[in-house]
Amino acid sequence: QVQLVESGGGLVQPGGSLRLSCVASGFTFSRYSMRWYRQAPGKERELVATISRIGGITNYGDSVKGRFTISRDNSKNMMYLQMNNLKPEDTAVYYCNANSAPYDYWGQGTQVSVSS
Repeated sequence: QVQLVESGGGLVQPGGSLRLSCVASGFTFSRYSMRWYRQAPGKERELVATISRIGGITNYGDSVKGRFTISRDNSKNMMYLQMNNLKPEDTAVYYCNANSAPYDYWGQGTQVSVSS
């Protein structure tokens, strides 16, 4: 069955870094564009970053530009989010998403907390 499993979340101090990972199974990973979303308590889910199927095109939300980097390794069915210079407002549950219309798959999320 289709699975997306995120890992790498945790508690970090402001200015710190984390690297999130998402491992995919049950579908042809290289045929899907991939995205990271996040949702903070009481807020709507926010698109953080996207990466094209081969990985040549990336896009970022304005709030993370210059601090976060999305990447993927199609040989390993993996996607990553390198997060640097983390801020308290980055605190959220981060979700991995795979999309190839009409198919849309989600992971269960990993918590990132930024606090001193």
